[in-house]
Amino acid sequence: MRLVPARQINGRLRLPGDKSISHRAALIAALASGSSEISNFSTARDCASTVGCLQDLGVSIEHNPSKLLFAGGEKLIQPNKPLDCGNSGSTLRILAGVLAGHDLIAELIGDESLSSRPMQRIIEPLKLMGARVQATDGKAPLKIRGSGKLVPITYKLPVASAQVKSAILFAGLNAAGRTTVIEPSPSRDHTERLFNGFGVPVTTTADLSVALDGPARFTGGAITIPGDISSAAYFIAAAMLLPQSELTIEAVGLNPTRATFLSVLTSWGAGISTSDIQTERNEPYGTINVRGGITGVAGANERTLSKSMIPSLIDELPLLAVIGSQIEGGIRIRDAGELRLKESDRLAATAVNLRAMGAEVEEFDDGLSVLGPTQLRGALIDSHGDHRIAMAFAVAALIADGETEIGGAECVAISFPEFFGLLESVVVR
Repeated sequence: MRLVPARQINGRLRLPGDKSISHRAALIAALASGSSEISNFSTARDCASTVGCLQDLGVSIEHNPSKLLFAGGEKLIQPNKPLDCGNSGSTLRILAGVLAGHDLIAELIGDESLSSRPMQRIIEPLKLMGARVQATDGKAPLKIRGSGKLVPITYKLPVASAQVKSAILFAGLNAAGRTTVIEPSPSRDHTERLFNGFGVPVTTTADLSVALDGPARFTGGAITIPGDISSAAYFIAAAMLLPQSELTIEAVGLNPTRATFLSVLTSWGAGISTSDIQTERNEPYGTINVRGGITGVAGANERTLSKSMIPSLIDELPLLAVIGSQIEGGIRIRDAGELRLKESDRLAATAVNLRAMGAEVEEFDDGLSVLGPTQLRGALIDSHGDHRIAMAFAVAALIADGETEIGGAECVAISFPEFFGLLESVVVR
């Protein structure tokens, strides 16, 4: 993919449904009594993996151009082949929790990237609950022998992870008693919100514990998935970095555990506002308005992203490193070692590609330091097959001098197949 500089970003966008919410809504609809209708389901390949696995488990799912229809009330059946999770960590980890609570045997597999990611973090709690889980060196493929009578547990997560929390909570639906997950810092709370929205009470407390009482069942119904704020981030950043830009993104998710990106950019002087706030099954959404340019820059200490901020910014950190190269004093990212365990080593990939574009970057075991402001130059970028890296450096390409080529850019289909088309629709050159 070849990209040339842009003068500004102008226009209005509506984005495909949020990936994280789509995964969970599909799993809930599959387990619910009564039919469900999901509108604006994510177009990401990852979410298609979740749907495919559910169909292999005997779930009746009807596709039409704008909706997924679930018959509901069906019992999961023994699959006759391995369940292919593709590249999707959400599919594999959360579906493992679902399967743990059902009396069947299933094997979860994935592509080369997914098979290299750590799974011990879900294996341990699911075994404590009574499921049998086999793995190779703590990684996929996973073979799960579930049980309809799991044991409830109180489990303290060693690392904040919405996927692990969700796996335990889905397993807890079939445990007789209270299942509690205690987090070291807040992570995405889509599972808790949607459980409550579909009739399964989940309680949360100030000490970051999340609990539900099982056995419990969902009530089916309709949901329209808000636009994906992690996808919106790339357009917001491009508009922010190009003066005179005016961008509006409608009906996008504004969950507080996902919208930290907006408050960070606002604190750095970006002209970002929200309006038309509404809710859908406990999930807030609304309109984001972006004016180009940076009107003021906060102190250097406020441009260090670390500790409890990291879980709510994890997907946007490579993009924030790109933005950091454009602001006075740059940016520091620490406590983000989890980025080395994603679709690629995102810390290394971000550092290498920023250096190729002329930025000065120091790499740590758990983060990066990027000096700024720097006039980036066009370069050959290696996406490392990682959609977040490809999209972050597409934004960098718009503000660089000269042409940029992104190798392996087709990987954006993992999360956002429409990305380059929508980007071109709002770019002014």
